[in-house]
Amino acid sequence: MNTLQKLTIIVCMIISFTGISQEKSFQVEVIGKGDPVLLFPGFSCTGDVWDETVKELSKNHECHVFTFAGFGNVPAIESPWLETIKNDLSTYVVRKKLQKPTIIGHSMGGSLALWLASAKPESYKKLIIVDGLPSIGALMIPNFSSDKVTYDNPFAKQQLAMEAEPFKQMATQMAAGMTLNKEKQPIVANWMIKADRKTYVYGYVDLMKLDLRETIQNIKIPVTIMAAVSLYPKKQVQELYTKQYQKLTKKEIIYVNDSAHFIMFDKQDWFINQVQKLIK
Repeated sequence: MNTLQKLTIIVCMIISFTGISQEKSFQVEVIGKGDPVLLFPGFSCTGDVWDETVKELSKNHECHVFTFAGFGNVPAIESPWLETIKNDLSTYVVRKKLQKPTIIGHSMGGSLALWLASAKPESYKKLIIVDGLPSIGALMIPNFSSDKVTYDNPFAKQQLAMEAEPFKQMATQMAAGMTLNKEKQPIVANWMIKADRKTYVYGYVDLMKLDLRETIQNIKIPVTIMAAVSLYPKKQVQELYTKQYQKLTKKEIIYVNDSAHFIMFDKQDWFINQVQKLIK
């Protein structure tokens, strides 16, 4: 092996590192150099959801790309699932000595970003929330409170018992409504199909029970929220986001027309450009 080959290998090792973290609730891929950015995927997704974003962002930033336990190839963990992830993320930031990282979180990843910053607002620089809410449960249940959501609810039991083929059909239908990008729809569906079933069922209950509408008032750093406008009229989306983020003072809400839930897929060029501007 000549000197050039050795140097190439060393550079590749520096630029990109993938591995299971000391924290067992996620796997992390670290790409690039510069100010740290944490990228959290949504429920059932892997860190691959950020591939196009990281390709550009890593040119000037150190990107920490997460995949959570039970999704992709990351082994499942015991309950409490979501709380363990949140605590492990906080530990990871301290252990890696990351100085005020920016967090980009999609959907559930956005909820996690809000949760972390609510608990330790001084530890982070900025949040970018991609079609995420402080309370998913309040979106679905009138007069919501966390105790209204139980782990043994009929829907959870039904999903646990569902055979592979019906589950695949359900995932395919759901993916078709989550992104307008038809090339990405099979990928989104496959993430759901591949997910550990107990994590998929009980982890979603964890997410439904999470209610951050009050605690987000602790966040004093800048927060940018991107809200997809496709399935519902813009006025309805505006009312939802205004109500859910009422207690968050330092915020900017960007309404993204003609995009479903996966804004980074449906508006890829716009999204990457917007993220780069926000981080600069």
